Amino acid sequence: MRDTRAHTRKPGLRLWLSGGWISLLVLAALLAPWISPHDPLAQDLFAGRMPPFWETGADPNYWLGTDSLGRDVLSRILHGARLALSVALIAGVLTCLIGATLGLIAGYYGGWADLVISRLVDIWMAFPPVLFAILLIAVLGTGMTSIIIAIVVIDWTRFARVIRAEAMSQGKMDYVASAQVVGRTRFGTALTEILPNVLPTIVALLTLEMGIAIIVEAILSFVNLSISTDAPTWGGMIAEGRTSVHQAWWVLVFPLVALFFTVLSFSQLGEGLKDHFDPVLR
Repeated sequence: MRDTRAHTRKPGLRLWLSGGWISLLVLAALLAPWISPHDPLAQDLFAGRMPPFWETGADPNYWLGTDSLGRDVLSRILHGARLALSVALIAGVLTCLIGATLGLIAGYYGGWADLVISRLVDIWMAFPPVLFAILLIAVLGTGMTSIIIAIVVIDWTRFARVIRAEAMSQGKMDYVASAQVVGRTRFGTALTEILPNVLPTIVALLTLEMGIAIIVEAILSFVNLSISTDAPTWGGMIAEGRTSVHQAWWVLVFPLVALFFTVLSFSQLGEGLKDHFDPVLR
């Protein structure tokens, strides 16, 4: 009884904490133009490297301090969240649709469809993902659209491989055979029987992919392959803060903390949703 109660409490707590952070971040990103204390692009060289408000010599107008060009760190984090979450949502959903559809087809229908899709996945996964992303960005050019395309092209294989295995497992269940006995088509069986049972896995992968998309965008902006170098991005702020960490540690630490908690929250949210909606666990 004690283990069961601990199991039921853990997903709930995980959902509340991760969902709370993501909800707060989404709200802050949506309201960034109105709640940001300063223009994230405005420079004030006389206010360069101001420390956070609790340290000696701080300016209370800059709650989390400023960078070397006098730009407000808090405002840049808030506006950077807009880009990070936009990339995560669009790239994650597109990757999910493409990869999960191909995985479902390969796992349930089998035959030549499974052979072609599986070989394509094996070939695709042979390329190092980060180097592949940088190569695609170099070909397509920088910009948000190029980042999304690069993430989708690289990461659809993760969905395809996992959902294929899940669909193959579900396809051997008795309820699938029963649906076919009563005359349901294979497409109808896949849509109404297989898909609902692999949906918890899809949701977990989707939230995990959104966290991965944020990391990829941060890596690309870290090496100046994201959007404009002046635009506020978490990766760009980390790259700048790395060069001045001994003089202005806050320029590196605050965007790094935001990135860490966001990626961790997406990961934990996916696991919590999977445990909560999994029909076997229920």
